[in-house]
Amino acid sequence: MNKETLLQKIAEEKNRQEEQNLSPFATPNSAAVRSREENIVHYRPPFALDRDRIFYSGAFRRYTGKTQVIYFVSLLDEQLTSRSLHTLSVAQIARTIGRFLSLNTDLIEAIALGHDLGHPPFGHDGEVFLSEISQKYGLGHFHHNIQSLRVVDRIAKKGCGLNLTFQTRDGILSHNGEVHNQKLEPDPYKNEKDLQSYIERMQAGEWVDMMPATLEGCVVRITDTIAYIGQDIDDAIRIGLIKREDLPPAATDVLGTSNGQIIDTLVNDVVCNSYQENYICFSDQISEALFELKQFNYQHIYKSPKLKINHRRIKRGFELLFEHFLERLKKNDQESEIFQHFLSSKCEDYLLETPDEIKVRDFLAGMTDRYFSKVLQKQVVPQMADFKIFNE
Repeated sequence: MNKETLLQKIAEEKNRQEEQNLSPFATPNSAAVRSREENIVHYRPPFALDRDRIFYSGAFRRYTGKTQVIYFVSLLDEQLTSRSLHTLSVAQIARTIGRFLSLNTDLIEAIALGHDLGHPPFGHDGEVFLSEISQKYGLGHFHHNIQSLRVVDRIAKKGCGLNLTFQTRDGILSHNGEVHNQKLEPDPYKNEKDLQSYIERMQAGEWVDMMPATLEGCVVRITDTIAYIGQDIDDAIRIGLIKREDLPPAATDVLGTSNGQIIDTLVNDVVCNSYQENYICFSDQISEALFELKQFNYQHIYKSPKLKINHRRIKRGFELLFEHFLERLKKNDQESEIFQHFLSSKCEDYLLETPDEIKVRDFLAGMTDRYFSKVLQKQVVPQMADFKIFNE
C-alpha cells in the first residue's frame, strides 16, 4: 500500500469514527459544500481545511495589530485584549461548548477564527467611519461581518479567495455578538441566494438579523458575546476606566465579577440548556443578567469619552486616506502603498472586476492600527498621526 492510499484509508476511518460520535443536530463532514470544485486530494476533513486556510491567511496574521476595544493596546499594555486574543478566545470557548454538545468542532473553529477578518483598524469606531465613507461614495453601508466574508471570498489568496465551504462562510456572515439573543435556532434551509440577499439588504441600510444555517454557527455567535463581555470589563479595570465595585450587582450576583467566573457561568448555562437540543440557549435568569451587564459595558466602557480621545482624529484620518488612495489609483501611481502593499499581489480577476472605490475600502479595512497611522503620517498629514495614548 503506497503512502497516498494509506493516508486516504486513515482519513476515511477517522472521519467515520468522528461522525459516529456527533449529535444528530451536528453538521457532518459529508454535508460540506464548496463554491468551486477542487481537483486536489485532501486528507484533512473539509472544515479542518477551512480552518487551516483561514489560519494561514494574511488577514488572520493582521488580527494581532487591530483594536478590540482600546486603541493601540500593544503600546499601552501587552496583556490587554487585541482582536487576535478575542478571536482565539472565541475559538477556544466555542470548541469547549461544541465538544460538550457533540458538534463538529472543526467547523466551529473555522467560523470562530474567520468571524472578524473584515474588521477595520480601530475596532467598531473604524467600522462606523468606513461605513460613512462607503455611503458617501455610493458603496452602501459597511459591515465587518460582510467584509469578513468578502475577505475569504474575494480578497485572500491574492484576490482569488479561499474557496471555503458554505457552512463556514455562512457562519462568518451570520455572527453578530452585539445582538442580544437568549436562544439561537439554526436555519438549515438557507442557500447562497439567502446570503446574497442579506448582504444587499444590509448594504442598503436595512437591519436584518439572520440566523446561522448550522448549530455550530449558533455556538460561535453566542460565544462571541461570552468571550468579550468579561474580558472587556477586566481590560477596563486594568487601565483604570472603571472599578470592579462599579459593576451592577443584579448581574454580578448571578454571573460573577471576573472574566473567568463570567465565562464559566455562561458556558455551563449554555451547555445545560442546549444539551440534546437543536438550538443554543441561555436560561432566563442568565440571559437577563447578561443583558444587564451588556448595558453596563456599553454605557461605561464602549461609549466612554476617555476611550474616544482620538475619535475625531481617526475619523478624519479615514477620510483623508480614502481620498488619497483613490486619487493615487486614478493617477495610476505605481509607487503608492496601495499598489506596492496591496494591488501588486492581486490576481487579474480582482483587479479587473473591482471598482477603484472598493479597492481602496478593501485596502483600508485590512490595515492594522499601526500601519494606518504610519501611512497617514507618511503620506497625508503627519501632525494628525500623533495620536494620544490613553494613560489616565
